[in-house]
Amino acid sequence: MTLLTIDKQNWTQGLAAAADHYRLFGPVKEKDQHRFKALEKGQVPDLDLVNTRLSPKDLVFPQSEIMLTYSLDESREDHHIMKEAHTDHAPRAVVGMRPCDARAIQLVKLNFDTPDVKDPYWLKAYEATTFIGMACDTPLSTCFCTSAGCGPYNAEGLDILMMDRGGTYLAKIFTEKGKAFADTAGWNQATPEAAEAFVAAKEAAEAKMVSTISTDNLADTDLLDLHGAPFWDDIAFACLNCGTCTFTCPTCWCFDIQDEVQGKSGVRMKNWDSCMFPIFTVHTTGHNPRDTKTQRVRQRFMHKLKYFVDKYQTGIMCVGCGRCVRQCPVNIDIRRVCELMNSFKPADACVAQG
Repeated sequence: MTLLTIDKQNWTQGLAAAADHYRLFGPVKEKDQHRFKALEKGQVPDLDLVNTRLSPKDLVFPQSEIMLTYSLDESREDHHIMKEAHTDHAPRAVVGMRPCDARAIQLVKLNFDTPDVKDPYWLKAYEATTFIGMACDTPLSTCFCTSAGCGPYNAEGLDILMMDRGGTYLAKIFTEKGKAFADTAGWNQATPEAAEAFVAAKEAAEAKMVSTISTDNLADTDLLDLHGAPFWDDIAFACLNCGTCTFTCPTCWCFDIQDEVQGKSGVRMKNWDSCMFPIFTVHTTGHNPRDTKTQRVRQRFMHKLKYFVDKYQTGIMCVGCGRCVRQCPVNIDIRRVCELMNSFKPADACVAQG
């Protein structure tokens, strides 16, 4: 690990130098919100934010992605032959992502990079990207990352982690990809004493966290007992099945594959999908095994807080970013659901039924 100081007076010049070798992405303010997008020439990421409405996961896992193209024109020799769509996988860098979003990408990676199946679209985008994080010194009241396996200074999944020191940024370089980006940007002023500053800032940021969850009993609670718990109807009562929670979540990975044809030209594309949508589980027979709102709401939380826990044994499928808490139009709160699940005892169901 290397520690560097980046003078803010050289920040813009460094990004401009890096832009000659990388496509740069970062948070940009649009009206009263920030979103991650490609930076135009001379544009710098706006790091004066807590978090974006949507996570940067779409830079690796696009909301819609064309995988294959084909022609139905039988006058062409290659008609009805699917060809891989051209995708630019030149080096790129995401500048200013929060530690929770970086860890989220590592959780999503568990699904797209397995010993048996490796999604080439996801992996090519991931491998082409350098992840440059910005530590979070002012967590929101809805943030609970420290009890979700993360934290405001968590470095998992990052090539570089920066922190704001007023007139300078301090940077920790963790990987060769991070070092290559820093060298390209001309950031090479070593700062050995920065290690103590990182420790102090980390402790100060974590002390500001006001929201926590308990997850210690989730792994040991019987899956079927939780599935049959009496509180699911109450949780689901207000749900609109709008999908906001899944589309704003940085760890949701569900997708659908569809063909679209215009004239005699067709594409096969991958699109985000959501377990909250009624059509998500409809079979070709017309049967829907999760045809009620309660079943769909239960699926979402059981996946995040139980199925994932049991399968991967790496904690919950949540990084505590609080996006779903802030943006749910009917105030369904994953923190409350987690507490209900974590404290649930099978005897509770018997009492409720009695």
